[in-house]
Amino acid sequence: GMLVGKKDIIFGFIAKTSVPILSKFEPRYLSNLSYAYALAGNTPKLEDDGTTLFDHIAGKSIPLVRNFNPQDISNTVWAFAKMEVSHPPLFEKVADHITSLDHLGAFYPQGLANTIWAFAKAEVSHPPLFEKLADHIVALDHLGAFK
Repeated sequence: GMLVGKKDIIFGFIAKTSVPILSKFEPRYLSNLSYAYALAGNTPKLEDDGTTLFDHIAGKSIPLVRNFNPQDISNTVWAFAKMEVSHPPLFEKVADHITSLDHLGAFYPQGLANTIWAFAKAEVSHPPLFEKLADHIVALDHLGAFK
């Protein structure tokens, strides 16, 4: 009803006002923005060129991926997959980054699970990433952490 229309207007406004200043956003804020829109189930299109807020977030995130903490990484790829926004270059960059880490100790089990789910849902294949994630999970003393 009325609320849906108002919600779309509000989300659209936030998206339009965010895009011009995204370059000022730290990784955490880029991640939070995509996560919030995914939780709300909203991907506003930006009138001018048919791009979405998610396209712009991906564009700003790719060069910063190395500065994303594990929570930011998992929340971002989860948000893109949840909203079925395909962005292979973002997923590729995230996968390369995770694969390059010495260890995955900073990732919570939920974050790892969300990351694995996101890559599967987005249908992005990256064998070195999956191997690294699998090795990490197997190395954990117990799988009880994974629910």
